[in-house]
Amino acid sequence: MNSKKNQRGGVRKGAGRKKDSGLYAEATKVVRIPISRISEVKNFLLNTKKTNFSIVDFIQPSIQKPIPITLFSHKVPAGFPSPADDHAESRLDLNEYLINQAESTFFVRIKGDSMVDAGILDNDIVIVDRSKSAAINDIVLASIDGEFTVKVLTKNNKGPYLMPANKEFKPIYIEEGSQFEIWGVVTGSVRKFK
Repeated sequence: MNSKKNQRGGVRKGAGRKKDSGLYAEATKVVRIPISRISEVKNFLLNTKKTNFSIVDFIQPSIQKPIPITLFSHKVPAGFPSPADDHAESRLDLNEYLINQAESTFFVRIKGDSMVDAGILDNDIVIVDRSKSAAINDIVLASIDGEFTVKVLTKNNKGPYLMPANKEFKPIYIEEGSQFEIWGVVTGSVRKFK
């Protein structure tokens, strides 16, 4: 009987996360975390080190009965149009306005301030559409070596990279061997004031 060693498993040259990569630039270990606690663990880790990466919470949109609200055609620099002006243009449903493909759209809550110059602030919710193909200069939700971030997709002669919209943060270059994936294109954002 030929006792041939199993060829699978074990250490493979060049496999795994590259040295000095990832959020903390150190070795990592696989840990099992209850699904309901993942965002808490990610938020804790993010708060312990300022980084280009934004830990994000995925929020599945719940499309319910449309609630159209009056949309005024009169553009107002500040204040609210007088009802006497009678500039009501139509009714607007925010789901219809913000979401093109409901089945491929999800919401993501932003953590961090790496996109403030694009008008995306900490705790904003962005709308991400997976059905859209990302183009250069689109804001995208990307994953690099398992870490999520929202950045501007940019390209130079070496290839694509991710650019923050805040001068205090450095670009994220896609190194050879990195696990890089664009999850979707950011098509809008939502912010509550009160």
